[in-house]
Amino acid sequence: MTTVAFTAGTEARFAVARHVADAVLFEGYVLYPYRASAAKNRLRWQFGVLVPPSWTAAAEEHDFQHTECLMEPRTGAELAVEVRFLRAQRRTVEELREDGTFAPTNELRLADRVLVAWDEGVEERVTLAAPVGELRGDGVALPFTRPATEETEDVTDAAGRVLGRLVRRREEIHGVLRVSTAELDGPYRVERLTVTVENTSTWTAEHGADRHAALPYSLVATHTLLRLDGGSFLSMTDPPEWAKGAVAACRNLHTWPVLAGEPGRDDLMLSSPIILEDHPAIAPESPGALYDSTEIDEILALRTAALTDEEKREARGTDARAAAVIELADTMPPEVLERLHGAVRSLRSVTGPPEDSLGGILEPDTPWWDPGGDTGVDPGRDHVLVDGRAVRAGSRVVLRPRLHRSDAQDLFLDGRAALVEAVLHDVDGGVHIAVTVEDDPGADIRREQGRFLYFQPDEVAVLEDA
Repeated sequence: MTTVAFTAGTEARFAVARHVADAVLFEGYVLYPYRASAAKNRLRWQFGVLVPPSWTAAAEEHDFQHTECLMEPRTGAELAVEVRFLRAQRRTVEELREDGTFAPTNELRLADRVLVAWDEGVEERVTLAAPVGELRGDGVALPFTRPATEETEDVTDAAGRVLGRLVRRREEIHGVLRVSTAELDGPYRVERLTVTVENTSTWTAEHGADRHAALPYSLVATHTLLRLDGGSFLSMTDPPEWAKGAVAACRNLHTWPVLAGEPGRDDLMLSSPIILEDHPAIAPESPGALYDSTEIDEILALRTAALTDEEKREARGTDARAAAVIELADTMPPEVLERLHGAVRSLRSVTGPPEDSLGGILEPDTPWWDPGGDTGVDPGRDHVLVDGRAVRAGSRVVLRPRLHRSDAQDLFLDGRAALVEAVLHDVDGGVHIAVTVEDDPGADIRREQGRFLYFQPDEVAVLEDA
């Protein structure tokens, strides 16, 4: 049996961890610009790929994950294990011929999307629950199988006429989940938990030799959720002093376990192929998953909104998750997008009555400098002299970034024409010229959001026709 019904308490606790685990599951699933034709989407799924053991071309990938962590179970405690992974579902496109038969085609163009061949990811779970006492020694080995399947889906136009079909095929895969515990010597009742996930799928030369051929027989983005009902896990990243030796002796291969769920609780563990910190969480400002990272939603939303209509059609036809990202970027309210700009989480409020004279700091009645109240500066009207000519908002310049103060992105703009949006003075007397690059399809969006590139006066030259 490969599936068990968890208790309501365990299911609720796993639901908390799955929110972050989904970011692991879909990391690299489909990357900006979310089209199958993009180069970065032709080599996918870089994390947690467990290949068939006999696939000899797997020089950098493995057929198993091995997790070891420490826990302090109480008497009668039960351990719940949930292994999650994706199966690569190979989707091909066929068009309807005049004779009523279907034939493979590179693409099928519809009014709102362009359908192309693509590997979809289907989530799979293998679950196990057992009293900790039954896992000691050799523990439990749970084989699992997912059979091969093939499905077809008709593709119709707005009038309901069949234009073609999608054919989706999954290959048969096999694996085994092994779970065991061992009590450690010492004054504390600590046990080492071992969880191994193996791909045991059959692989022969007729399947092919490259990675693309192996993916349908692989467990993709594999990770493990653990819940201890009665007891606690120890942090593997920041263990208590008395446990550091035992933690150092644990072996973790191709994965790393961290405490999951809310800070302050220690009943959940996430063993991930991507190294995380304890209690990882999705930024609360993020309105939805963009399947690229958890901290760059703003720039992805802006770049996605700037895609052409044709690029968006292809993205919608590539995958349902890509289509959801396009819809999210196109419909995101300005106030939601503004929240993505950034957040400072390391500061705390210092409001309250003034401190006494024992080293406290008094808060001034007014800020030492308020740009909104300083009538001596006006970015929209201020100017700066460049080679004796006034440069202000509306001027056209050529960008000449300096090597000693530019990053790689700035250097790519060398020689590009730009429009000056504002001239800003900082509190140290420095001058910064805010610009948008001409011929940039996202310039209007950046201007509306106040997102500019900044250069110093000696990094621009005035265009002669300005």
